[in-house]
Amino acid sequence: MAALNLGSTDSAVLDPTDDSVTDPAAAPTKRRARFHTLSVGEVRQLTQDSVEVTFVVPEELQGEFDYDPGQHLALRATIDGRELRRSYSICRPRTLGSVSVAIKRDLGGIFSSWANTELRAGDRLDVMSPQGTFTTALETLDDKHIVGIAAGSGITPLMSLAHTVLERSETSRFTLVYTNRTALDVMFLDELADLKDRYPARLALHHVLSRQSRSSALLSGRIDEEKLRLMLANIIRPAAVDEWFLCGPFELVQLCRDTLESVDVEPGHIRFELFTTGEPTHAAGDTGRPVVVGIGDKTFEIEFTLDGESATVTTPVNAKESILNAALRVRPDVPFACAGGVCGTCRAKLVSGDVTMTENYALEPDEIARGYVLTCQSHPTTDKVVVDYDV
Repeated sequence: MAALNLGSTDSAVLDPTDDSVTDPAAAPTKRRARFHTLSVGEVRQLTQDSVEVTFVVPEELQGEFDYDPGQHLALRATIDGRELRRSYSICRPRTLGSVSVAIKRDLGGIFSSWANTELRAGDRLDVMSPQGTFTTALETLDDKHIVGIAAGSGITPLMSLAHTVLERSETSRFTLVYTNRTALDVMFLDELADLKDRYPARLALHHVLSRQSRSSALLSGRIDEEKLRLMLANIIRPAAVDEWFLCGPFELVQLCRDTLESVDVEPGHIRFELFTTGEPTHAAGDTGRPVVVGIGDKTFEIEFTLDGESATVTTPVNAKESILNAALRVRPDVPFACAGGVCGTCRAKLVSGDVTMTENYALEPDEIARGYVLTCQSHPTTDKVVVDYDV
């Protein structure tokens, strides 16, 4: 997947009379995630197994699709009679009238395979308003040095970030380490070369190929701890870096996080995003699975608020059901995308009661401290739990 975001969003109603709605440089207003049906304007082949999909955003929805670089979109489509949702990162700097994502075909991936082979210009898809916190403060870019480390389709959010960081400030710098198997697997190869030509002094671009030799041994082979430490000693000096953005499979992201922290990089300066958790199993969660409450079963009561309306659902203790799954049984419009603890779309605030989260690859520590949970991973531990999706 192009990138499931480890971030979240708050809710707000966009003022359609606000001039910032039509200003591509204006900061987007936070909003509650919701789907809108958009037309596909173009499907462009990037590599043999990846495409860039551009959606047309009509004027009346422009405010709903303002976004910060690094955010993502959840897409919803019915394929072979089954509703599927997947999240993909936005790959272009903000542009009026359109928004683009890159979709790499996953082995066995129903949605990504369909998008790569069947999706055409003119098709219409449900697209959720942009979400995620895998981004930087755009108003304080002067003299900043930002480093991105990406693998495969993990380049997608970093394309938008690199473009925006370099365009917004004449004194900002961006270093990108991008690893792929071979040169044929490099997504956005031409765009990266153009960006390097445009900002030769402020963009450092390092392609690492794991199955193809390069002139430099440092840029050949798989990135392991030894190679990463050599990079930090020779081409990237951590002391001169303000922010780190990591995007790729779980193993690479975790390796980078651990190594950076071992050389005294503050965890608060490291942002990361996964396109897979690396786990062999995966919560589908496309619809609430059937749960039957038997006579005499001990139950939890879950109350949730969505779009100003409250609903209550009962779940058996022995079902070990997530809040999301339970909520979907009574409100099919509850927001979610990956249902695996990665994208953050199902984020809500815990108002009362207690829960345990099985996984969390999306929420920042400060969000957890403020009471936010991922409802796809949260299981009640008290008789009653109240959550609010609107906060």
